[in-house]
Amino acid sequence: MNNPNVDIASKKIEKIKLDFKDSKYATGRRKKSIARVWVKKGSGKIYVNGKYMQDYFKRPVHQILVARPLNEINASAEYDVKCRVTGGGLSGQAGAIIHGLSRALVSIDGGLKKTLKKNKLVTRDSRKVERKKYGRKKARRSFQFSKR
Repeated sequence: MNNPNVDIASKKIEKIKLDFKDSKYATGRRKKSIARVWVKKGSGKIYVNGKYMQDYFKRPVHQILVARPLNEINASAEYDVKCRVTGGGLSGQAGAIIHGLSRALVSIDGGLKKTLKKNKLVTRDSRKVERKKYGRKKARRSFQFSKR
């Protein structure tokens, strides 16, 4: 008989031990997410929370977004990236990684700032969820009005 617990255990992905001692560090933020990003010369691998980016971000849209700063400077195979990201959802986390990665690349080479700033990757996106107000159903949505 097949034990279902054995199959689940074999599918778990191990966390990868990484050496980022001589790397540049930057912090990125988006919505409620905070990403700590380390960048060093390497072969173009991106790790998020100890996993490969493809294992952490399943949706191709998020994978494209996270790799965008490296693609904009035509260096997708020159740097290894390690991220620790917490808070928020996957879209916010991807945005935080973009911001942190862009800032780390600028700290490595200041000449990249012009290219990254032109594509709005260095600027922090300060939009957040608006709070719910009393007397309303959501932040702005009012209760349905009935005359009778």
